[in-house]
Amino acid sequence: MDSSSLAANLLSFYPNPTPSLLLPSKRFFIPSRPLFLPLRSIHGLSPSLSLSSSAVTRETPFALSDPRLKLLRLAAEFRSLPEPVDRVKRLLHYASDLPPFDDDARTPGNRVMGCTAQVWASASIDASGRMRFAADSDSEITRGFCSCLIEVLDGALPEEVLEMRSEDLGDLNVVGLPGRANSRVNTWHNVLISMQKKTKALVAEADGRVSAEPFPSLVIGPDGIHAKGSYAEAQAMFLAPNESKVEELVNVLREKKIGVVAHFYMDPEVQGILTAAQKHWPHIYISDSLVMADTAVKMAQAGCQYITVLGVDFMSENVRAILDQAGFEKVGVYRMSNEQIGCSLADAAASPQYMRFLEAASNSPPCLHVIYINTSLETKAHGHELVPTITCTSSNVVQTILQAFSQIPGLHVWYGPDSYMGANIAELFRQMACMSNEEITEIHPQHDRSSIRSLLARLHYYQDGTCIVHHLFGHEVVEKIKELYCDAFLTAHFEVPGEMFSLAMEAKSRGMGVVGSTQNILDFIQLRVRESLERNVDDHLQFVLGTESGMITSIVAAVRKLLDSGPSSGRARINVEIVFPVSSNSVSKRSISDSQDLEATIAGDLAKLAVVPGVSAGEGCSIHGGCASCPYMKMNSLRSLLWVCNELPDKDNSLLAYQATRLNVKTPLGNSVAEVGCEPILHMRHFQATKKLPEKLVNQILNVTGGGTSVLEKP
Repeated sequence: MDSSSLAANLLSFYPNPTPSLLLPSKRFFIPSRPLFLPLRSIHGLSPSLSLSSSAVTRETPFALSDPRLKLLRLAAEFRSLPEPVDRVKRLLHYASDLPPFDDDARTPGNRVMGCTAQVWASASIDASGRMRFAADSDSEITRGFCSCLIEVLDGALPEEVLEMRSEDLGDLNVVGLPGRANSRVNTWHNVLISMQKKTKALVAEADGRVSAEPFPSLVIGPDGIHAKGSYAEAQAMFLAPNESKVEELVNVLREKKIGVVAHFYMDPEVQGILTAAQKHWPHIYISDSLVMADTAVKMAQAGCQYITVLGVDFMSENVRAILDQAGFEKVGVYRMSNEQIGCSLADAAASPQYMRFLEAASNSPPCLHVIYINTSLETKAHGHELVPTITCTSSNVVQTILQAFSQIPGLHVWYGPDSYMGANIAELFRQMACMSNEEITEIHPQHDRSSIRSLLARLHYYQDGTCIVHHLFGHEVVEKIKELYCDAFLTAHFEVPGEMFSLAMEAKSRGMGVVGSTQNILDFIQLRVRESLERNVDDHLQFVLGTESGMITSIVAAVRKLLDSGPSSGRARINVEIVFPVSSNSVSKRSISDSQDLEATIAGDLAKLAVVPGVSAGEGCSIHGGCASCPYMKMNSLRSLLWVCNELPDKDNSLLAYQATRLNVKTPLGNSVAEVGCEPILHMRHFQATKKLPEKLVNQILNVTGGGTSVLEKP
């Protein structure tokens, strides 16, 4: 019997219920007319009572013990109450039915994360192999939620508990608030997931299976920082930097007027020193790649004569070009290595295959090339002369593409070079095509279901570009997150593989996750910590870090600043745990020739490195090794930074190999690579300021000539 038939049978047994007769089970009585009986009472129905022909009969008195039927019954019960206030009253009746919760069970391990109120849930397996649940909350509304879930799942078989999906709770908008993403509805989902996690653990224990080894993590709390696992210990070592090194760096930066811009993915030792030095020298900034060049301009305006860039080569290249555009040609820009500091994504976009991808794009006018900011200026310039181009970041790519489709009818959008991000964008749009028009409008006001469906066939993305770090967040990591961290806050960069993306999007839908840029991830963590501080109750927040582990220094600094703010007296104890997912494909001390388990493209990227970080640098393949860590970024050492700074000004040209490249080369059409390469960035700046594509870019799109070249205005 399918679920719709079961629902019909239930409704036929209890036609036209009277809301006033929906009494809690403790006051149950049998009136003269049919009504919806509370769940517990259905189990005690007289055998003489039966449903219509295909319904439950005398021979199947326990059919309604199936959790799916209980859930249908519960949803029908609340749907029968047209007024929100009646639904709230009914929920409060359920709250009054919730059995007392043992005080000894009010432990951090039983706390349900993601709920506005404090919620505890415990689980056990009885002698018959059925699940037994208990729960409680300091909120009566939430206690009602818990009571309803226990009514549905208590006494169910483990497999029945695990089969229940969050989507099955979608109709239980009990409080009557619009939408499904509000905190009240999220409570259903988060308590369910907590119950399922406990069920998995109990089943594994009963089967004699060894629990999976947890990922390494750092716990930030009022008593300091506690590291779990050798990798986390290696990260924590540098959170309290050597003061003499800090003083040495600050002195040379101040003496020679040197600014420092660094990416979030730096080595923890470097970030620890820089974070401490910021207190004494204002011209140090750690951010994502987009902000680095902007900050460098501000440093030059403030009088800095040199800018040192801690990142990969396209970042120093961008800083150089943007400073030149801003009129600061005399400000020196220096990298941290005399060898190439590469990037697998930037390299993918510089390949002949990518140019062929754009040549195909140029044959489908009107067309727009949306290129990830993490690419070289030369790639941006060459791409822009083939197809009108705008850059994007992981935080604005979705809005950029949606605005382009809405602004230019019949447009084809070609995105690259990150294949995972392209696939994730396409999947997001497929999900949007199934949303209501109201939900779509909240994402972009000029789109509806029809427009989203129509654009799917006109969205194209490059199929062969991967970040070697985010590539590690694949099936192995996802399965372990599902097993051990399904109830934690989940963060994911837009560059992760589809499985991790889907997992994070599901968490996001119930207020437990974020998908976006490194800055989006940092903002999300800070927001959740602020909310916990405002509640001022003891709490343990657990975040899975779905991006490069170098983010930890900035996260720790931000969290500690929040935890240290305000008066200490009367403050609740709040611990924030940052979990580092581990992949067995993480870079280790083994040789490149011994990397058969890595994909060929990844092994090829690693082969370009002069030094492959080993376990001593934090990388590895277990809790005692390392996590997602970019080997290119780790080429920016503290030793190099101090050496470059001490060598300035470069009177004997010892730093020639460290200077950021000033691109004086020409494009195939004879234009300056630096000027044409900056134009897609300026188009993005305009979009960020106005939420529309600039008129110049629109004209470029609509005036594409034959042969695949755009009619670009001379810069």
